[in-house]
Amino acid sequence: MPTIYLIRHGKASPEADDYDELSPPGHEQARLLGAEIKRRELRVGPVVTGTLRRQRQTAAAALAESGIGAEPVADARWNEYEHLELLDRHVIGEGSVQERLEAALSAWTAAGGSGPGTWAGFRDGAMAALSDVTAGLGKGETALVFTSAGVISAVCSTILGTSVPGFLAMNRVVVNASVSKIVHGRGGTQLLSFNDHAHLERPGANLMTYR
Repeated sequence: MPTIYLIRHGKASPEADDYDELSPPGHEQARLLGAEIKRRELRVGPVVTGTLRRQRQTAAAALAESGIGAEPVADARWNEYEHLELLDRHVIGEGSVQERLEAALSAWTAAGGSGPGTWAGFRDGAMAALSDVTAGLGKGETALVFTSAGVISAVCSTILGTSVPGFLAMNRVVVNASVSKIVHGRGGTQLLSFNDHAHLERPGANLMTYR
């Protein structure tokens, strides 16, 4: 059965001048992800990334470690929402960055509308990108999609039919370099596993990160 791995990028660099850059822990997460992909002996078909640097760097490091020679195809529909823009657009009280982002996401998803910049446009773009990936999968192939937490949560919550509440809950807990597994067959597209990060659980290593 064709399978899609939705893979979150490794830890970015929120403390640096350029957030969109893998941090040292992010590179290690990507390497361990690649080792796990190699261990699974997948029959890899399409490899896709968003256009963000952290997504492409994660793909490059993971593919190098796994020995997969495929050249990723970039598709901006797999890019994350613009979190800084959302924080500016929906200024809601005080609190930590995470608390303010949660409030901004809630306001964004409740605002309605369609098209670029809206929640519906973001979600529909992600689902259309997923449909294009599944259409290009052969029997028994696995697609690797290197993307971000918001996209993964939008896709998985839509498949489960939970829409906004599911999106917000999932988005809160997606681990860097985790894998969510989707299968596509006669019964449609189904979520088989969400946020698998066992490959990061090493004694003494602080590799479970969320931002």
